[in-house]
Amino acid sequence: MITIIASTNRPGSSTLKLAQYYQRQLAEKGMDAKLFSLLELPGSLIETDLYGKRSEVFTPIQEMVTATEKFLFIIPEYNGSFPGVLKVFIDACSFPESFYDKKAALVGLSSGKYGNIRGIDHFTGVCHYLNLHVMPLKLHIPSIRTEMDADGNLYKEDTRKYTNEQIDKFIRF
Repeated sequence: MITIIASTNRPGSSTLKLAQYYQRQLAEKGMDAKLFSLLELPGSLIETDLYGKRSEVFTPIQEMVTATEKFLFIIPEYNGSFPGVLKVFIDACSFPESFYDKKAALVGLSSGKYGNIRGIDHFTGVCHYLNLHVMPLKLHIPSIRTEMDADGNLYKEDTRKYTNEQIDKFIRF
């Protein structure tokens, strides 16, 4: 199973729109991918699902993560890195069955001009620690608000070219 993680809990985010774009593109290539937005995390996560505890609300999320073989993380830049809620999500998931020896592709995005280069590097380190195998082709999409149309589609030819290349490689990965 493939799961796309929209790695922020910010309502109305470009991250979720980009994750939905990737989901549509994978579907066009015959791949079924589940989309999980960190908006769906329970508000009580910090009190109920860290340090070996498990709530009824988080149980189906954990089951989805455990069943996933490949993850596609869409990660916005927050303060020069990745969102803290992504780290809390990773910490809440059971170790090692959640990520160990599974595969991941990473996409960084930002409203600025670097496309979350540092955040993707930081998150790669977390993935390596978890023994989550990261696909070498990582994308960085800067100025995301100028990259998408009103329907949430990427419209710049070079960005579409690179996202299609990444998707094709991810399918084979």
